[in-house]
Amino acid sequence: MNTESLGSIFLNAALVNNFVLAYFLGICPFLGVSGRMETATKMGGAVMFVMLISSMSAYGIHAFLVSIDAPFLQLISYIVVIASTVQLVEMFIKKISPALFKSLGIFLPLITTNCAILGVALFQTSKGYGFLESVVYSLGAGAGFMLALVLIAGIREQMNFADVPNISKGTALTLFIAGILSLCFMGFAGLGA
Repeated sequence: MNTESLGSIFLNAALVNNFVLAYFLGICPFLGVSGRMETATKMGGAVMFVMLISSMSAYGIHAFLVSIDAPFLQLISYIVVIASTVQLVEMFIKKISPALFKSLGIFLPLITTNCAILGVALFQTSKGYGFLESVVYSLGAGAGFMLALVLIAGIREQMNFADVPNISKGTALTLFIAGILSLCFMGFAGLGA
């Protein structure tokens, strides 16, 4: 059992050990969907929801697999839960907002292969978190993921109005901004472990 406070778990997952900017997990949607603020917030919400459901399911799956002495099935079980949850989110968004579904494009089904989501499930298990701690950890990780998406989307939108040399437009500028954001988040390392 872990003795960290819930606030500390949340801040560590969101800022100190941000999955995108510290662990470099989930880079595909970070770079691909972060062109517009509206799309970035919706993708962040979808990822946060999938992280939460996957985290809660992973807690139960881990407890069950340990009880039947089959922890070797943990990884494949997590992947099945994540893929199922993404399919439900994809169907929901397609039904509720076809325009958002179209704007997210291929990145919505790619949440299934987003290693940040699998990372949350695996990290919480390895840290020995209880159910409530796992939920807080996944919410913190999701908030950190959304924060990273919104930050880069806001900067990229502002850069559309800047006079940027042709050599650094497009992907080069996006990677440069991502690197600077990552360096900025390294400053949070003093807040926690």
